[in-house]
Amino acid sequence: MRKIIILIACLLCYTAIRAQITIEECVDKAMANYPAIVRYQLLDISESIDLADITTSWYPRITLYAQATGQNAVPSFPSALSNMVAQMGQNIEGLSKFQYQGGVEVSQSIWDGGASRKRKDMTRAQTALRKAALDVEMYAIRERVENIYFAILLAETQIERNRITHNLMLNNLQKLQAMLRNGTAMQADCDMLEARALTVTQSIARAQYAVKGYRQVLGLYTGEDMESATLMQPDMPAIPAGESMRPELNLFSAQTDANNMADQLWRTGLRPKIGAFVQAYYGYPGMNYFKSMVDRNPSLNLLAGVKFTWNFDSFYTRTNNNRRTGIMNREINADRDTFLFNTNLQRSSQMQAIEAMQAVMKEDDRIVELQANVRRAAESQLANGVIDITALLTKIADENEAALNAKCHEIQLLQEIYKLKYVLNR
Repeated sequence: MRKIIILIACLLCYTAIRAQITIEECVDKAMANYPAIVRYQLLDISESIDLADITTSWYPRITLYAQATGQNAVPSFPSALSNMVAQMGQNIEGLSKFQYQGGVEVSQSIWDGGASRKRKDMTRAQTALRKAALDVEMYAIRERVENIYFAILLAETQIERNRITHNLMLNNLQKLQAMLRNGTAMQADCDMLEARALTVTQSIARAQYAVKGYRQVLGLYTGEDMESATLMQPDMPAIPAGESMRPELNLFSAQTDANNMADQLWRTGLRPKIGAFVQAYYGYPGMNYFKSMVDRNPSLNLLAGVKFTWNFDSFYTRTNNNRRTGIMNREINADRDTFLFNTNLQRSSQMQAIEAMQAVMKEDDRIVELQANVRRAAESQLANGVIDITALLTKIADENEAALNAKCHEIQLLQEIYKLKYVLNR
């Protein structure tokens, strides 16, 4: 029996531990659950397919063909030669105006000016660019999840503080009802205090429904049930410093790399290309035109060689292409500078918000202590008939506001620091 009790206790402790979750865990779960996460794997698969296709550019190219033509004129022997051969009893018909052939041609690239290698580099650069853009999209999830997380913490803090206030009102209501029975209080005072307690109950109910909605949204992001999970309030972190490490900066770098790689790929068109080829065909006329003019029988013909080609069209647009690449790089640099400028503005604004919150929080504890002293004194004064219930309710509301503000200030400071961490990606 004792072992069973220990086992149940261990299971309960394990369940309680599992029910706790931190803000970092929520962000990680949300990113892992986001549907776009599968695009990373798809991009890798797509890149491997494209690279494999580029590799095939080095495979031999095999072309099968067949053709038949009719011509209005063909090469022929001079009339004097034809007449002389005819006097010897021979008839030379010359080439037929109907010609036909079918064959196969095999070509192999020997040097393509570095085009295939640059195409592979371009494919990798484009994949890196698409992944960087996806990183930016995924990074935005962090801000959404953190905002929801802190909204839940603030709402639950309000619920907790209102419950304390509600219990305080109920305790005073019991005292007031005892005074009513002794004839030292009025029914109106009891009704006023009870009505105020019910108002606090309504506030708790509204906050609970808000928390439920926030938790449902957080559950959709993380893919887990968050309604019963305990969201841990983060420890106060150090204020982040240093340069921004946002994924947008990687995106700008990837854009520049892809632009430069496109320029390098274009430059391969300025270089000559060398290839080998073999051609075999069966038909009429053959390569030996003299024989084909004497008889019109089809023959097997073979041709092999090396081909050198150099297209000069790219030289005509080289200057404009260089200018175009430079302009695009300057546009990317301008976008990067704009982003860094706005990031610095956000960092400055967040630092001011953090410093302002820290200044406000210096007096929170003292204010809560003083308001609690005032409320306790008011309870004593009410018991002695010095003040009425309205004055006590005012003191209770002041204490509740001071305590709630103190707790909210702490969470808001955390939120401002996490916003700064988001701005700098720290």
